[in-house]
Amino acid sequence: MHLDEQQIIQKIRDGDATAFREVVEKHKRDIYYLALDFTGNHHDAEDLAQDVFVQVFRSIQSFRGESSLRVWLHRITVNLFINKRRKKALSAMELKEDFSHEYSENTSFDGGRIHGNPEQTTESGFALTHINSALQSLSERERSVFVLRHYKDMQLKDIAATLHIAEGTVKGLLFRAIRKLQKELAFYRQDLGLEASE
Repeated sequence: MHLDEQQIIQKIRDGDATAFREVVEKHKRDIYYLALDFTGNHHDAEDLAQDVFVQVFRSIQSFRGESSLRVWLHRITVNLFINKRRKKALSAMELKEDFSHEYSENTSFDGGRIHGNPEQTTESGFALTHINSALQSLSERERSVFVLRHYKDMQLKDIAATLHIAEGTVKGLLFRAIRKLQKELAFYRQDLGLEASE
């Protein structure tokens, strides 16, 4: 961890609200988009991202600095996402969501992001719905690994460090996730480039 990160963390531990706001401002966009990749919609992504920074504030005293602040934030995001999904499952709530109404008419799907594009509205909306539905069918750990690898472009060793699991476990989870998505999205496979490789 860089010296400036250590200094900022120490300031937060000492009760410096400005230092905490600096961390939030620096990382909020990255954490929001990671949360969006997990949840599939803006409202849940905002809630998850907010919960992440609340958790950071509460847990900063126990942060040992063995990884970068960014890796720690990603780990918190993944853990909170998994915990939220488990709570929903335990409450017998419907896990799959209807994504078709979440975005305006002039939107399209592109690598996990939503962009305006009136000419591709129907086809892109259809693809977005199916892709998000397929991602929802993965287990929490499979989805976490897939999102970190293919949406965040993280290396396998970094994913392993973020999730506190062995690199071999990451490979296994990624392989299973891709196989499931290939089955769910067989007719999109060529366009999405879903290949079972690193």
